[in-house]
This record gives sequence, C-alpha cells and structure tokens, in this order.
Amino acid sequence: MNRNRQAKFSFWLVQAIVVAGLGISAARGGMGRVDLRFWPGAPREVVHIEREKPLRMESFYDDPQVVSDDELARVLEQVQPRFSPKNLRPNYVEHALRIWGEDARFSDPEVLSGVQLRDLLIDHGRYLASWGERAKPLLVESREGVEVRWGREEGASVHHDHWLACLTEAGVSLHEPIFTPSQHTRTINDAVQQALRNFHIDEREVEWSAMTFGLWVPPTRSWQTVDGRTVSFDMLARRLMRGDKRFGVCSGTHRVYSIVLLLRLDTLHSILSPEVHEELLAHMKSVRQLLIDSQFEDGHWPSNWEKGADAVQKPIDDTREKKVIATGHHLEWLALAPEELHPPREQIRKAARWAIDTTLSRTPAQILEHYTFYSHVGGALSLWRKTRAADFWREHEERDRM
Repeated sequence: MNRNRQAKFSFWLVQAIVVAGLGISAARGGMGRVDLRFWPGAPREVVHIEREKPLRMESFYDDPQVVSDDELARVLEQVQPRFSPKNLRPNYVEHALRIWGEDARFSDPEVLSGVQLRDLLIDHGRYLASWGERAKPLLVESREGVEVRWGREEGASVHHDHWLACLTEAGVSLHEPIFTPSQHTRTINDAVQQALRNFHIDEREVEWSAMTFGLWVPPTRSWQTVDGRTVSFDMLARRLMRGDKRFGVCSGTHRVYSIVLLLRLDTLHSILSPEVHEELLAHMKSVRQLLIDSQFEDGHWPSNWEKGADAVQKPIDDTREKKVIATGHHLEWLALAPEELHPPREQIRKAARWAIDTTLSRTPAQILEHYTFYSHVGGALSLWRKTRAADFWREHEERDRM
C-alpha cells in the first residue's frame, strides 16, 4: 500500500470511528450526529429563497484557440484535488470544490470527489476526522443560523463568506444538511440567512458575499440586516467599485469577477437600478483598457495591472505565483463577460497560452503548494470551452476507456 493510499485509508477509518462514536452517544440517550435533530424553533428567514439550487452563470464562449481539448485535459489533470487527508485546509477544499462541483467523480481513487470535498466543509465529523480534536471547529452555530470560522488561524476558512460562495458555485442544494459541532442539523439555507442577517456593507471583503447573495436571492433586490439596516444589490455594486483596486483580494480580481456576475444577473433578474447598471459597465470598460495596456509581451498580467501602461513600463518584481493569480483570475471573469468588456481576443489567447504553459511546467508538488492560484486557471480554461471541469473530465475519461 503506497503512502497516499495508506493515508486515504487512515482518513476514512478515522471518519468511521468518529461517526460510530456519535452513534453510540445517540444510543445512550445523548444528542448525536445521527439524530438529525434540529435546533428548537424555526430560524427567522431574512429573504425567502425560491430556488432549490443556486443560479449558475455559463460562459458565452467556446474557443479552442484559447485552449484545445488536449490542453484543457492536461491542465485539469494538474489541478485535480489530490490532497492529503490529514489537516485538509478548508481554503484548498473550497477552491477545488468551486471549480469541480459537488458532482465531480474521478476514476483515480487518490483524487477526492466533489461529495468528499463538500462534506469536509459541512460535516463536523468529517472535519474532525481530518484535523482531530486539537483544532477549533470550522462550523460556528448560533440560535438562528450557522457560519464558519475564518481568518488566518490554522484550519479556518481564509476569507469572509468564501466558504459559502464556493459551496454555492459548486451547486449545493439549499436544503443540504450541515452537521454542527453542537450535534444539531442545520442547512445551507440557514447559512445563507445568517450571512444576509449579519452582513455589513463596509466590511473589507464583500466579494464573496456579493457572489453568494447574487446566486441565491434574486429576484429580491434588498433586505434588512440584524441591526435594521437595508442592504441592496445597488449598494453592493457600488461598494465593489469603490476604492483602489489594490485594496481588493488577489490584486482586486475578485471584485471584478463579482461585478461581472452582478451585471449578468441583472440582465436576467433586474436586481440593479438602470443607473447602477450603467455605472458598472463604465467601470468595467475602464478595467478593459487597463488590461489592454498592462499585458506583458509573454501574455501574463502583473499583480499591479491596475497601473495600466505603467505596469509594463516600470515593472515590479512579481513572483510567478502572483502572475498566475492575476492572469488566471482575469481569464476567469472574461469568460463570463460580454465581448464589449474584452480586450482584443488575441490578447486573451496570449494570456491563456502563458497560463497553460506555466501550469503544465509545474510539478505536482509545486501545484499543490499554490493550489488555490492554479485552480483558477483550470476553472477559467473550462469556461473558455463553455463547459464545467467535471463534465469535461468525465467525457475525457469515457473517451479514454473506449
């Protein structure tokens, strides 16, 4: 038994022990994980959500000149979730889940499925099996909902509402159970309602909150928070545009992604006022020009892309990974944006060429070290072929078996 297989066997063995222990607790009269008992009293809903599954934005484009079938298969093989089962970082799991989806399946037993990734994030027993009792729980429960521990602590999700946004992009059901450390059963709806209830417009990171709310709550356009303040998608959109792009996470690229998402959602569900829609378009046209001016000859975008031509004329000492962050993230939102917001297609193809070559040149260990960055390359290139990573990989494996 090789080391990875032995580690995976140990992972599921520990999980079996954890679940069995909770079952014994229930049999003895304690409130165990297998009770499926809910917190007494129905949590107050901030917004009634009318859909069972979140909205999903599909790409407009299928361009094999951006990435060929063979190139996409090779890149996706690089970013499969071959994670050690011990101390699985939620941030890695979240990134893998958002590009692969909860329905992802792999013939390689060393690769975690979408369900395995999802369950580590929403089942305290699975999390405990990976981290042990020394780590603080990931899930945090209140009387009215559930959220997660986030920040730079060990075993935490890194960014505010990133956990929820990634589960949402993965296509999780609104009524998917969440099993908490308190041995109650919550649902994804409880987590969404908690996020809506506790949201503050001036939080430093609103990128993932905007994404989550946009994919769940339309046609609702506004709601009240726990402190009685009204929040609207207009306010969220203006918050995303406000301030220097350097203040955003991942060189400001997540703000741009969320703005494009709100623009797309507005065309379908009218969640923005006409004035704010036009403001977002004008903002994105300025971003378009910055991308035209800041691209380097080899195709990559730098981390200070917001400087435009100055980024090329006065280059900074970017690491390879910072270039991957900027280039991969930009390719991702461009696949969802209307063509009027694009730089010339040749620039997009140059960026994709650089991202493909860079990803394929890395060893598995190097990819794993910076998995969160390279995962965006896999997600972006899938979108540029108008597909989902899981669907493409399933068809790829079926062709190989023929």
